[in-house]
Amino acid sequence: MQWMPIGTCFWLRCSWTGCSVRTSLKVGHYNPDLVVSSYNELGGNPWVEIRATLGLAQKTAANGLLGSLLPVPIDSAGNRTEGTSGNRDHKNMIFRETDAIGHPLSSLSGIVAGVGMLCQTETTSFVPYFQSGLDALSWRQEVPETFYPASFIPGLREIGTWPLQTWGGVYPRTGWTTQAEEPKAAAINAQRTGDIVTRTAQPHVYVPVTASSSSTQRVWSPGPLMEKDHRTGTWQMLVPRTETSCDVFGTNDLATLTGWGGGRVDSEGDYVWNLWRPYKCCQRRGQWFLFDIDWISYPP
Repeated sequence: MQWMPIGTCFWLRCSWTGCSVRTSLKVGHYNPDLVVSSYNELGGNPWVEIRATLGLAQKTAANGLLGSLLPVPIDSAGNRTEGTSGNRDHKNMIFRETDAIGHPLSSLSGIVAGVGMLCQTETTSFVPYFQSGLDALSWRQEVPETFYPASFIPGLREIGTWPLQTWGGVYPRTGWTTQAEEPKAAAINAQRTGDIVTRTAQPHVYVPVTASSSSTQRVWSPGPLMEKDHRTGTWQMLVPRTETSCDVFGTNDLATLTGWGGGRVDSEGDYVWNLWRPYKCCQRRGQWFLFDIDWISYPP
Protein backbone atom coordinates (compact mmCIF):
# COMPACT_ATOMS: atom_id res chain seq x y z
CA MET A 1 0.00 0.00 0.00
CA GLN A 2 2.94 2.36 0.65
CA TRP A 3 0.82 4.23 3.21
CA MET A 4 2.33 7.44 4.57
CA PRO A 5 1.29 10.81 6.04
CA ILE A 6 1.98 13.42 3.39
CA GLY A 7 0.48 16.74 4.52
CA THR A 8 -2.19 18.77 6.27
CA CYS A 9 -5.67 19.92 5.19
CA PHE A 10 -7.34 23.07 6.50
CA TRP A 11 -11.10 23.35 6.92
CA LEU A 12 -13.50 26.14 7.89
CA ARG A 13 -16.10 25.04 10.41
CA CYS A 14 -18.92 27.37 11.34
CA SER A 15 -21.68 27.08 13.92
CA TRP A 16 -24.06 29.44 15.69
CA THR A 17 -21.23 30.40 18.05
CA GLY A 18 -18.86 31.42 15.24
CA CYS A 19 -16.31 30.01 12.78
CA SER A 20 -12.96 28.33 13.32
CA VAL A 21 -10.21 26.74 11.21
CA ARG A 22 -9.57 23.07 11.80
CA THR A 23 -6.94 20.73 10.41
CA SER A 24 -6.79 17.08 9.43
CA LEU A 25 -3.99 14.75 8.43
CA LYS A 26 -3.49 14.16 4.70
CA VAL A 27 -2.41 10.63 3.84
CA GLY A 28 -1.46 8.78 0.68
CA HIS A 29 -1.52 5.10 -0.22
CA TYR A 30 -2.25 2.64 -3.01
CA ASN A 31 -5.59 0.83 -3.27
CA PRO A 32 -6.05 -2.51 -5.09
CA ASP A 33 -8.73 -1.16 -7.41
CA LEU A 34 -9.13 -3.86 -10.05
CA VAL A 35 -8.43 -7.51 -10.76
CA VAL A 36 -7.50 -7.67 -14.46
CA SER A 37 -7.52 -11.12 -16.10
CA SER A 38 -6.22 -12.03 -19.56
CA TYR A 39 -7.14 -15.47 -20.91
CA ASN A 40 -7.90 -17.48 -24.05
CA GLU A 41 -11.46 -18.79 -24.03
CA LEU A 42 -14.46 -16.46 -24.07
CA GLY A 43 -16.16 -16.68 -20.67
CA GLY A 44 -13.19 -18.59 -19.24
CA ASN A 45 -11.93 -16.08 -16.68
CA PRO A 46 -9.45 -17.89 -14.37
CA TRP A 47 -11.17 -16.26 -11.37
CA VAL A 48 -13.52 -19.14 -10.60
CA GLU A 49 -16.33 -17.14 -9.00
CA ILE A 50 -16.38 -14.60 -11.83
CA ARG A 51 -16.34 -17.35 -14.44
CA ALA A 52 -19.31 -19.02 -12.75
CA THR A 53 -21.38 -15.83 -12.41
CA LEU A 54 -20.44 -13.69 -15.41
CA GLY A 55 -18.71 -16.05 -17.83
CA LEU A 56 -21.83 -17.66 -19.27
CA ALA A 57 -23.65 -14.33 -19.55
CA GLN A 58 -20.70 -12.82 -21.40
CA LYS A 59 -20.50 -15.75 -23.80
CA THR A 60 -24.24 -15.75 -24.46
CA ALA A 61 -24.29 -12.01 -25.13
CA ALA A 62 -21.33 -12.18 -27.50
CA ASN A 63 -22.83 -15.10 -29.42
CA GLY A 64 -26.32 -13.68 -29.57
CA LEU A 65 -25.54 -10.08 -30.45
CA LEU A 66 -22.36 -10.25 -32.52
CA GLY A 67 -21.62 -13.89 -33.23
CA SER A 68 -22.92 -13.77 -36.79
CA LEU A 69 -21.17 -10.49 -37.60
CA LEU A 70 -17.60 -11.22 -36.53
CA PRO A 71 -15.17 -13.38 -38.51
CA VAL A 72 -13.18 -14.19 -35.37
CA PRO A 73 -14.66 -17.31 -33.69
CA ILE A 74 -16.76 -16.32 -30.69
CA ASP A 75 -16.87 -19.71 -29.00
CA SER A 76 -13.12 -20.25 -28.93
CA ALA A 77 -10.75 -17.34 -29.30
CA GLY A 78 -7.74 -19.59 -29.18
CA ASN A 79 -4.24 -18.36 -28.57
CA ARG A 80 -1.94 -17.87 -31.53
CA THR A 81 -3.95 -17.30 -34.68
CA GLU A 82 -3.60 -16.74 -38.42
CA GLY A 83 -0.30 -18.60 -38.60
CA THR A 84 -0.65 -21.64 -40.86
CA SER A 85 1.80 -23.93 -42.65
CA GLY A 86 1.29 -21.88 -45.81
CA ASN A 87 1.12 -18.44 -44.24
CA ARG A 88 3.39 -17.63 -41.33
CA ASP A 89 3.27 -13.87 -41.66
CA HIS A 90 1.21 -13.54 -38.47
CA LYS A 91 2.41 -16.48 -36.41
CA ASN A 92 3.13 -14.16 -33.47
CA MET A 93 -0.27 -12.47 -33.57
CA ILE A 94 -2.14 -13.36 -30.38
CA PHE A 95 -5.75 -12.71 -29.41
CA ARG A 96 -6.86 -12.74 -25.80
CA GLU A 97 -10.00 -11.98 -23.83
CA THR A 98 -9.63 -9.58 -20.90
CA ASP A 99 -11.81 -8.65 -17.91
CA ALA A 100 -11.46 -5.92 -15.29
CA ILE A 101 -13.41 -6.62 -12.10
CA GLY A 102 -13.63 -4.53 -8.93
CA HIS A 103 -11.25 -5.90 -6.30
CA PRO A 104 -12.90 -7.75 -3.37
CA LEU A 105 -11.42 -5.23 -0.92
CA SER A 106 -12.57 -2.14 -2.82
CA SER A 107 -15.82 -1.69 -0.92
CA LEU A 108 -14.03 -2.18 2.39
CA SER A 109 -12.15 1.08 1.86
CA GLY A 110 -15.44 2.96 1.87
CA ILE A 111 -16.40 1.39 5.19
CA VAL A 112 -13.15 2.27 6.94
CA ALA A 113 -12.79 5.67 5.27
CA GLY A 114 -14.52 7.30 8.23
CA VAL A 115 -11.53 6.48 10.41
CA GLY A 116 -9.44 8.90 8.37
CA MET A 117 -6.41 6.68 7.90
CA LEU A 118 -7.45 5.13 4.57
CA CYS A 119 -8.76 6.68 1.36
CA GLN A 120 -11.96 5.60 -0.31
CA THR A 121 -11.37 3.91 -3.66
CA GLU A 122 -13.17 4.74 -6.90
CA THR A 123 -14.17 1.14 -7.59
CA THR A 124 -16.79 -1.21 -6.15
CA SER A 125 -16.12 -4.84 -5.30
CA PHE A 126 -17.04 -7.43 -7.96
CA VAL A 127 -18.41 -4.87 -10.43
CA PRO A 128 -17.46 -5.86 -14.03
CA TYR A 129 -15.92 -2.64 -15.33
CA PHE A 130 -14.81 -4.28 -18.57
CA GLN A 131 -15.52 -7.61 -20.25
CA SER A 132 -14.07 -8.02 -23.70
CA GLY A 133 -16.86 -10.37 -24.78
CA LEU A 134 -19.36 -7.52 -24.39
CA ASP A 135 -17.00 -5.14 -26.20
CA ALA A 136 -16.55 -7.54 -29.11
CA LEU A 137 -16.81 -4.99 -31.92
CA SER A 138 -13.92 -2.85 -30.66
CA TRP A 139 -11.91 -5.60 -28.94
CA ARG A 140 -12.01 -7.95 -31.95
CA GLN A 141 -12.56 -5.74 -34.99
CA GLU A 142 -10.47 -2.74 -33.83
CA VAL A 143 -13.25 -0.29 -34.66
CA PRO A 144 -12.57 2.63 -34.26
CA GLU A 145 -9.25 1.99 -32.47
CA THR A 146 -7.23 1.75 -35.70
CA PHE A 147 -7.96 5.41 -36.47
CA TYR A 148 -6.11 6.80 -33.45
CA PRO A 149 -2.69 8.26 -34.43
CA ALA A 150 -0.98 6.11 -31.77
CA SER A 151 -2.27 3.00 -33.55
CA PHE A 152 -0.21 3.57 -36.69
CA ILE A 153 2.61 5.95 -35.71
CA PRO A 154 5.57 4.03 -34.21
CA GLY A 155 6.80 5.25 -30.84
CA LEU A 156 3.52 6.69 -29.54
CA ARG A 157 2.16 5.20 -26.31
CA GLU A 158 4.68 2.33 -26.31
CA ILE A 159 5.11 -0.09 -23.41
CA GLY A 160 8.90 -0.11 -23.18
CA THR A 161 11.45 2.29 -24.63
CA TRP A 162 11.03 2.73 -28.37
CA PRO A 163 12.92 1.92 -30.57
CA LEU A 164 15.62 0.28 -28.40
CA GLN A 165 13.24 -2.21 -26.82
CA THR A 166 9.49 -2.42 -26.79
CA TRP A 167 6.82 -4.79 -25.58
CA GLY A 168 4.08 -3.39 -27.76
CA GLY A 169 1.79 -0.41 -28.13
CA VAL A 170 -1.10 0.56 -25.89
CA TYR A 171 -2.95 1.43 -29.09
CA PRO A 172 -4.92 -0.01 -30.75
CA ARG A 173 -6.63 -1.02 -27.51
CA THR A 174 -7.86 -4.39 -28.72
CA GLY A 175 -7.28 -8.07 -27.93
CA TRP A 176 -4.79 -8.48 -30.78
CA THR A 177 -1.08 -8.25 -30.04
CA THR A 178 2.05 -9.16 -31.98
CA GLN A 179 4.39 -10.47 -29.32
CA ALA A 180 6.59 -13.57 -29.16
CA GLU A 181 6.30 -13.90 -25.36
CA GLU A 182 2.86 -14.88 -24.11
CA PRO A 183 3.17 -13.22 -20.65
CA LYS A 184 4.05 -9.92 -22.33
CA ALA A 185 1.10 -10.23 -24.69
CA ALA A 186 -1.21 -10.74 -21.70
CA ALA A 187 0.38 -7.76 -19.92
CA ILE A 188 -0.23 -5.56 -22.96
CA ASN A 189 -3.91 -6.53 -22.92
CA ALA A 190 -4.10 -5.74 -19.19
CA GLN A 191 -2.50 -2.31 -19.74
CA ARG A 192 -4.93 -1.55 -22.56
CA THR A 193 -7.89 -2.52 -20.40
CA GLY A 194 -6.68 -0.34 -17.53
CA ASP A 195 -6.21 2.51 -20.00
CA ILE A 196 -9.83 2.21 -21.13
CA VAL A 197 -11.63 1.88 -17.80
CA THR A 198 -9.76 4.75 -16.07
CA ARG A 199 -10.99 7.16 -18.75
CA THR A 200 -14.46 8.36 -19.66
CA ALA A 201 -16.17 8.53 -23.06
CA GLN A 202 -14.04 5.85 -24.72
CA PRO A 203 -15.46 4.05 -27.81
CA HIS A 204 -15.90 0.79 -25.90
CA VAL A 205 -18.60 -1.04 -23.95
CA TYR A 206 -17.48 -0.62 -20.33
CA VAL A 207 -18.16 1.03 -16.99
CA PRO A 208 -15.70 3.88 -16.35
CA VAL A 209 -13.88 4.11 -13.03
CA THR A 210 -14.85 7.57 -11.83
CA ALA A 211 -14.47 9.52 -8.63
CA SER A 212 -17.21 8.89 -6.10
CA SER A 213 -18.46 11.52 -3.68
CA SER A 214 -17.61 11.11 -0.03
CA SER A 215 -19.24 12.85 2.90
CA THR A 216 -16.36 12.06 5.24
CA GLN A 217 -13.28 12.71 3.08
CA ARG A 218 -11.70 14.89 0.46
CA VAL A 219 -10.07 12.50 -2.00
CA TRP A 220 -7.51 13.25 -4.71
CA SER A 221 -8.05 10.83 -7.60
CA PRO A 222 -5.10 8.94 -9.14
CA GLY A 223 -6.37 9.92 -12.58
CA PRO A 224 -6.05 7.99 -15.87
CA LEU A 225 -3.62 5.08 -16.01
CA MET A 226 -0.48 5.70 -18.05
CA GLU A 227 2.07 3.15 -19.16
CA LYS A 228 5.48 3.20 -17.44
CA ASP A 229 4.20 5.67 -14.81
CA HIS A 230 3.95 4.27 -11.29
CA ARG A 231 2.32 7.52 -10.18
CA THR A 232 -0.87 6.44 -11.99
CA GLY A 233 -0.84 2.72 -11.16
CA THR A 234 1.27 -0.40 -10.67
CA TRP A 235 0.69 -4.10 -11.36
CA GLN A 236 0.96 -7.10 -9.03
CA MET A 237 0.87 -10.53 -10.69
CA LEU A 238 -1.45 -13.10 -9.12
CA VAL A 239 -1.52 -15.84 -11.79
CA PRO A 240 0.47 -17.83 -12.76
CA ARG A 241 2.94 -16.59 -10.15
CA THR A 242 1.81 -14.81 -7.01
CA GLU A 243 4.13 -11.85 -6.48
CA THR A 244 4.35 -9.73 -3.34
CA SER A 245 5.64 -6.61 -5.07
CA CYS A 246 4.29 -4.26 -7.73
CA ASP A 247 5.84 -2.75 -10.84
CA VAL A 248 4.95 -1.15 -14.15
CA PHE A 249 5.10 -3.03 -17.43
CA GLY A 250 7.90 -2.26 -19.88
CA THR A 251 11.00 -3.57 -18.09
CA ASN A 252 14.11 -3.52 -20.27
CA ASP A 253 15.02 -7.21 -20.38
CA LEU A 254 17.38 -7.19 -23.37
CA ALA A 255 20.38 -8.07 -21.19
CA THR A 256 18.68 -10.99 -19.41
CA LEU A 257 18.84 -14.64 -20.43
CA THR A 258 15.19 -15.54 -19.88
CA GLY A 259 13.50 -12.18 -20.42
CA TRP A 260 10.70 -10.70 -18.34
CA GLY A 261 8.40 -13.59 -19.20
CA GLY A 262 10.78 -16.21 -17.83
CA GLY A 263 9.05 -18.07 -15.00
CA ARG A 264 5.73 -16.34 -15.75
CA VAL A 265 4.39 -18.64 -18.50
CA ASP A 266 1.10 -20.37 -17.67
CA SER A 267 0.35 -23.69 -19.33
CA GLU A 268 -3.36 -22.79 -19.64
CA GLY A 269 -2.71 -19.28 -20.90
CA ASP A 270 -4.25 -17.61 -17.83
CA TYR A 271 -2.81 -14.38 -16.43
CA VAL A 272 -4.17 -12.20 -13.62
CA TRP A 273 -2.96 -8.97 -12.02
CA ASN A 274 -4.05 -6.59 -9.29
CA LEU A 275 -4.03 -2.99 -10.45
CA TRP A 276 -2.96 -0.77 -7.54
CA ARG A 277 -3.62 2.98 -7.89
CA PRO A 278 -2.39 5.80 -5.61
CA TYR A 279 -4.87 7.93 -3.66
CA LYS A 280 -4.49 10.96 -1.43
CA CYS A 281 -7.12 12.05 1.08
CA CYS A 282 -7.88 13.83 4.31
CA GLN A 283 -10.74 13.65 6.77
CA ARG A 284 -13.41 16.36 6.61
CA ARG A 285 -13.26 18.63 9.67
CA GLY A 286 -15.56 21.43 8.53
CA GLN A 287 -18.12 22.54 6.00
CA TRP A 288 -15.61 24.13 3.61
CA PHE A 289 -12.23 22.99 2.41
CA LEU A 290 -9.76 25.87 2.47
CA PHE A 291 -6.41 24.51 1.26
CA ASP A 292 -3.83 21.83 1.88
CA ILE A 293 -0.07 21.75 2.43
CA ASP A 294 1.99 18.79 1.27
CA TRP A 295 5.07 17.91 3.26
CA ILE A 296 6.29 15.48 0.64
CA SER A 297 5.39 14.57 -2.94
CA TYR A 298 3.22 11.47 -3.29
CA PRO A 299 3.56 8.96 -4.83
CA PRO A 300 7.32 9.19 -4.19
